[in-house]
Amino acid sequence: MAAMARASSGLQYPDRFYAAASYAGFDGSPKSSSKAIRSRFSDEAALLLYGLYQQATVGRCNVPEPSSWHAIEKSKWKSWNGLGNMAPVEAMRLFVKILEEEEPGWYSRVSGFVPEPEPVLDVQINNDAKAEPVIENGKSIPETKTISTENGSLPETQDKDVLVEGLGSVVVYDQWISPPVSGLRPKARYEHGAAIIQDKMYIFGGNHNGRYLNDLHVLDLRSWAWTKPEAKTQSPESPPEKLTPCAGHSLISWENKLLSIAGHTKDPSEAIQVRVFDVQTSTWSTLKTYGKPPVSRGGQSVTLVGTSLVIFGGQDAKRTLLNDLHILDLETLTWDEIDAVGAPPSPRSDHAAAVHAERYLLIFGGGSHATCFNDLHVLDLQAMEWSRPTQQGDIPTPRAGHAGVTVGENWFIVGGGDNKNGVSETVVLNMSTLVWSVVTSVQGRVPIASEGISLVVSSYGGEDILVAFGGYNGRYTNEVNVLRPSHKSTLQSKMTETSVPDSVSAVHNITNRDVESEFEGTQEGKIREIVMDNIESENLKNKSEQTNELIATLKAEKEELESSLSKEKIHSLQLKQEFADAENRNSELYKELQSVRSQLAAEQSRCFKLEVNVVELRQKLQTMETLQKELDLLQRQKAASEEALRGKQKQGSGGVWGWLAGSPPPEEA
Repeated sequence: MAAMARASSGLQYPDRFYAAASYAGFDGSPKSSSKAIRSRFSDEAALLLYGLYQQATVGRCNVPEPSSWHAIEKSKWKSWNGLGNMAPVEAMRLFVKILEEEEPGWYSRVSGFVPEPEPVLDVQINNDAKAEPVIENGKSIPETKTISTENGSLPETQDKDVLVEGLGSVVVYDQWISPPVSGLRPKARYEHGAAIIQDKMYIFGGNHNGRYLNDLHVLDLRSWAWTKPEAKTQSPESPPEKLTPCAGHSLISWENKLLSIAGHTKDPSEAIQVRVFDVQTSTWSTLKTYGKPPVSRGGQSVTLVGTSLVIFGGQDAKRTLLNDLHILDLETLTWDEIDAVGAPPSPRSDHAAAVHAERYLLIFGGGSHATCFNDLHVLDLQAMEWSRPTQQGDIPTPRAGHAGVTVGENWFIVGGGDNKNGVSETVVLNMSTLVWSVVTSVQGRVPIASEGISLVVSSYGGEDILVAFGGYNGRYTNEVNVLRPSHKSTLQSKMTETSVPDSVSAVHNITNRDVESEFEGTQEGKIREIVMDNIESENLKNKSEQTNELIATLKAEKEELESSLSKEKIHSLQLKQEFADAENRNSELYKELQSVRSQLAAEQSRCFKLEVNVVELRQKLQTMETLQKELDLLQRQKAASEEALRGKQKQGSGGVWGWLAGSPPPEEA
């Protein structure tokens, strides 16, 4: 889904599809011959593009299957027929996505494409005497009013805190700026990996014009200078090997080392590979793991939770979207596949993930082959149970290819895109209350509104800063942008809670008593911090009273939630008991079924034997009928012979008695 945000570069569907089809050679031009197309794409990609083009323009395949003598035509038919009832619109979008994966720069080569100039930050300081100065380190500093960009402008920064020093220019809270950097910049890219070690941002790999990269670059966040270390590769059992270029991987810092996990490669392996870069020796090596590793993939999320890596989702080498869950224990180096209960997120890639309170894994956004998401899912890593809580505040629009980092209990989301445009808003989620708010917004096609962007958090001058790099929004970029979050942005969701108390502690519906107690103990201090930052000292008493009322409200709602949680636990125990009873009944029924099956098999065997006996008896009966006929014939012959014999005896006996009586025998004629 990483490529779907690129639609911001101009044409919408279906015009974008027809432009892509014309570029790929499916418009009837001389370059549209099968030979010409196969020379530009791999056989697999060419067949898939053909099938999607037919599905988008003709519809479902209704032509008869070609003869096996025509191998090419039969392969094309199989590719088209295999799409089934896929909607034409979905086929169009998938066609464009595959073309962008094969040739990411295709749109820039389409006739009539006019590239937009690079955005240039113009920081203007309002020196009006009426502007109230900001005192910083004993210096009076006029307030900065605007930061404008070519092809668009950022909104005015009124009511924003301003700080001068560092980054070589005026730094405004809650606004993106481009700091002045030196050194040789990395090649423009997207879908790369980024991580922080000792105030240095490491950039590895990525995708540029369809080519995977394997270079490593370092940006010093104090001097803002780029360097490229001479990285070597080694294997414990073989000579040095070439580092495989990749994109869509994850880069995690661990014990002064970089871990590169998964990613798309030109020749993908069967399972996920984990590479390790030692920043001390500048050496790459392959991490040897145990157990069954996940299938190779890219666009997954990898989150460090304690001493374990939690891997979710992504897209494998066959472009199949995944929603499986795996954990790699970094102490035992053992893989474990997790079968969590509850409804997991739908299969997706290019989403964002974060961990809260070292227990809850949050998954936001991402995309499939045809759409983008803005749903939020939470995995309880102790109970291994998925849930989908209700989001509050300014819920972000659907997006994929975005990046996120956490600062305390706040989760900042930057970049990404949907099927039409890049995302211009930088948003933040309070992970305790699940309330979204918008930090800032940009206008125009600027680098910060890119997909495949990277985002890390570091510190500068004792304050947190967000550092974004790279991305793709119609063209590849290698710019660095920095945002310094203010107290207003990081705690804005808590201030919102004063007007919407019913949404307080949404995550705490699934949080244990210890986390709730910690939240209760720190709530008053954080609200007092807001008071100290935003009101004058003479209003402190009134704000403290409001704070106490808010704390009382939170405690009352907390008690209600605890009561509801107890009821849910009782209900859960009842369901577990019913489930156990059902399992027992199922086991008994299964045993009875096995007994009946055994009896049925015995009866079938006996019936078979009886059938054999019947056949034998029939054969004997037929033989007896034949013998009976022969016996009747013999009896008739015997009777006839006896009759003839008696006649002869009668004649012979008359001549003898006549001779004895003195009568001569009759003369013979």
